[in-house]
Amino acid sequence: MRRLDLGERPDWRDRAAAAGFAFHTFADEPYWDESHAYAFTLDQIERDIEAPSAELHALCLDFVARAVADEAILASLGLPEAAFDAVRESWRRGDPPLYGRLDLAYDGTGPAKLLEYNADTPTALYETGVFQWLWLEDLLARGLLPPGSDQFNAVHERLIARFSAIGGPVAFTCMPDAPEDRGTVAYLQDCAHQAGLATRFVPLASVSLREDGAFSDGLGEALGTLFKLYPWEWAFRDAFGAALPGTPTRFLEPPWKAVLSTKGLLPHLWRLAPGHPNLLPCYFEDDPAKASLGRTFVKKPILSREGANVLMVRDGAVLAREEGPYGAEGHVRQALVDLPAFAGERVLAGSWIIGEAPSGLCLRASRDLITGNRARFVPHVIAP
Repeated sequence: MRRLDLGERPDWRDRAAAAGFAFHTFADEPYWDESHAYAFTLDQIERDIEAPSAELHALCLDFVARAVADEAILASLGLPEAAFDAVRESWRRGDPPLYGRLDLAYDGTGPAKLLEYNADTPTALYETGVFQWLWLEDLLARGLLPPGSDQFNAVHERLIARFSAIGGPVAFTCMPDAPEDRGTVAYLQDCAHQAGLATRFVPLASVSLREDGAFSDGLGEALGTLFKLYPWEWAFRDAFGAALPGTPTRFLEPPWKAVLSTKGLLPHLWRLAPGHPNLLPCYFEDDPAKASLGRTFVKKPILSREGANVLMVRDGAVLAREEGPYGAEGHVRQALVDLPAFAGERVLAGSWIIGEAPSGLCLRASRDLITGNRARFVPHVIAP
């Protein structure tokens, strides 16, 4: 893994506008950052990212099978008891998943370490599958990358294939005033359209419930399948949460993905596969075994997002702390691993799972120790 200081294209904003990438800048701060990129060898991608991602995802599916049969496990994940039936029904029906993102610490020299699994509502999808690829093609055409440069990036093609396998019609919803969410949902809707499915967008506030238990578009038309960029831990507790068990509406992501989208997953994985080279030791905060981590660890709320309420400690001293609204649901304590640092920025690797297959890589870079919503997206290449 090495940093390539390539310089940004003078016309990249025009190219972003032409490609429909409207959220490349937030509050006058760059989100997309092509001033540099990171290069990997093909062996690093195949051996250290792709193969472990497949193994970790399979381990996660094994855990879901255990969790739905054990109420104590479901409760430990921060899920409300009222949601247990919806989670179980979804898994036992075999409701198909669409996508997820494994967040990994990887510096190119050792096994990638799983930090968490964004299995329910991950973003950074369009910029991975489309704009990052367009960047690569353009730099190759301009002679700014050597011939034969490539990417670990089959995200777009596999999303289309996955929608084709799932079938339709599919409705899509999110909070329409959130630019990143709306852009991500618009991209997924376009992928479904390219798969030949009938699609439509329904604003989240318009989604309602019919007397027969089906979710609808607010005008009374039932939604057979609904993609929602809205976390399950919120949905379980909102006004329609009690209607989820038994509803004929199917969801993307399905309710069973809630089992994998909490930090409570991490200590269970370590218990299932202690010593696994791609896992970090992790324990629930009320487990005396957490003492084995000593005075160096990361404390994470079970349901936090975007780095909120995360605490990093080394040798008893606080390295970093983020404030936020989470923590009442409990915490986990995970071994601390340093993200690779280049020119003052720390780089987090995101490995995309589309359906059941590892399908692409995204990198987010930050000068902060905790990767939050201010992190920038930096492209990558596989060097020839």
